[in-house]
Amino acid sequence: MRLINGNGKDKKRKKHKISTIVIYVILTLWALTTLFPFLWVILNSFKESSEVLTSSFSLPQNFSWNNYNNAFHRLNVLNAYKNSFLISGSVTLGVMALSACMSFALSRYRFKGKSVIHGLIVASLMFPVFSTIIPVFRMIVAWGLLNKNIAVILPQTAGNLSFATIVMLGFMESIPVEMEEAAYMEGANVFQVFTRMIIPLCKPSLSTVAIFSFLWSYNDLFVQKIMIRDNTKFPVSTLLEEISSQYGTDFGLMAASVTIIMIPVILVYIFLQKNIIRGLTAGAIKG
Repeated sequence: MRLINGNGKDKKRKKHKISTIVIYVILTLWALTTLFPFLWVILNSFKESSEVLTSSFSLPQNFSWNNYNNAFHRLNVLNAYKNSFLISGSVTLGVMALSACMSFALSRYRFKGKSVIHGLIVASLMFPVFSTIIPVFRMIVAWGLLNKNIAVILPQTAGNLSFATIVMLGFMESIPVEMEEAAYMEGANVFQVFTRMIIPLCKPSLSTVAIFSFLWSYNDLFVQKIMIRDNTKFPVSTLLEEISSQYGTDFGLMAASVTIIMIPVILVYIFLQKNIIRGLTAGAIKG
């Protein structure tokens, strides 16, 4: 009997090893297909346009920095970076602050219309930005904000607020109310409980909200293109679209511009990917 059980365990281990190898092979192939476009663009950014046309899938014959020099000096990418970080940073801070306040009120207070407000927040996720851009554009023009960064910050903040509130609400509802009651018994007020207790506990969820808000704002071409018409105030996404229309045949310059613009996104995913997963699952695990 022991020999039979031992053979059975060996067979299960072999099957387990084979299935693990197959999974790793599939994941490796998937990773290669995902990384290949990035590597292809980066390699082509060091080539002249003629070389890109003749041998785009080979290593550069002579590594050249001319495309990057043109991107920084002729296209003023640094100014576009400044505009993008100003817009995306403001959107991120605004979404974090407003979603935290809204989630705290919805999770801790009972008032008339609470369920209606919660339903409207969830329902607003079904409406894409394309369906509201005309009335939003009219309001921006009426307020005299066109061609200003605030014209992009306000719509993007409103567009990201529903998702951020739902993420924050799910996490705050998992925090025990008894902790806050003990703080109130010690003489703390609502503001102190919110800033000194709730916000520190919500760091994983706030990190997720910050990451998604920043990336959505950074990559949002639609709102940026409509609200900003002055090319000196273009963010990087709008500048890339402008480059593709004016310098579409300069493939080396296009590759260099794409590489420069995607660097912040890649860095965010590399260094903060754990926070993204942790923030989305923290409330579910605690619940």
